[in-house]
Amino acid sequence: MYSVKEIFYSLQGEGAQAGRPAIFCRFTGCNLWNGREQDRMKSVCNFCDTDFIGTDGQNGGKFPKAEDLAEKLASFWPQLIIPNKVAGIPYVVFTGGEPALQLDEKLIEALKARGFEVAIETNGTKVLPRGIDWICVSPKANAELVITSGNELKLVYPQPLALPEKFTHLNFEHFYLQPMGECATNHTQAAIHYCLSHPSWKLSLQTHKITGID
Repeated sequence: MYSVKEIFYSLQGEGAQAGRPAIFCRFTGCNLWNGREQDRMKSVCNFCDTDFIGTDGQNGGKFPKAEDLAEKLASFWPQLIIPNKVAGIPYVVFTGGEPALQLDEKLIEALKARGFEVAIETNGTKVLPRGIDWICVSPKANAELVITSGNELKLVYPQPLALPEKFTHLNFEHFYLQPMGECATNHTQAAIHYCLSHPSWKLSLQTHKITGID
């Protein structure tokens, strides 16, 4: 059984894949915060701005089997006029909450059978199933990472317990700093200054918020 908060089709707004059309599947649940406001300040990830509780979001629901969810996700990808031809390479991003709590090899296989590339945005504290094409890890505070390699490491900045220098030895292709609460200009300027002083890091902005894309 897969519990999904929401599914939607949009452009990736962050990191190395920014601007790429993608289907987003937000799973319910997280291992670093239970989602209840009264428990926020006691959680590891107390700055989370995402609603991942329940299945009442757009196109959310319970999906008993991998094939059920894969079929639902595939229905969001635009089709060309030519019958049986898919527009571009179908791309799905699993997020949360923490998607590694639910994403498994059966679902990945069902999506691969439909021609999908599969991506995940994870806090890196859970072992990942095989077959994921793009791994983005976003470390949170002092939570122990078990995923130490992948395609991109995207660090919300600043986090006193998760300074950038703690992660530069890890095996990732891209290293991004994403200002915490981008409307806070001081955080954005601090991230810019850090990237300029440490060129192995790049700035990631939430372009979907800047442009007003859902």
